[in-house]
Amino acid sequence: MFDFSIFNLFFKDKNNEIHTPIPDSFLDGITRRTVIEIAKSKNIKVNERKISPDELSSFVGCFLTGTAAEITPVSKILENNYKVCNLILDLSDSYDKIVRKKKAA
Repeated sequence: MFDFSIFNLFFKDKNNEIHTPIPDSFLDGITRRTVIEIAKSKNIKVNERKISPDELSSFVGCFLTGTAAEITPVSKILENNYKVCNLILDLSDSYDKIVRKKKAA
């Protein structure tokens, strides 16, 4: 499974909302917070909450965030398949622009 001390997990639902676990037992990383800020700036609703394993089949997209991973799409968790949708690609592109701008400065 995943080492959540390195990555943060996000899911996209059918309504184009993002769901991510509350950082109550793992690091609330800079990349995670940046992705949440980007999503909110794009008027994407972000739900920070407890996510149970039986909900995994209800999501259509999934991605990880982290310093090394930046935004990395996930195609499958157990028997649940996820799509690399436009919302994930857009968040990744926006994040990339912010990070590359800071590195160039």
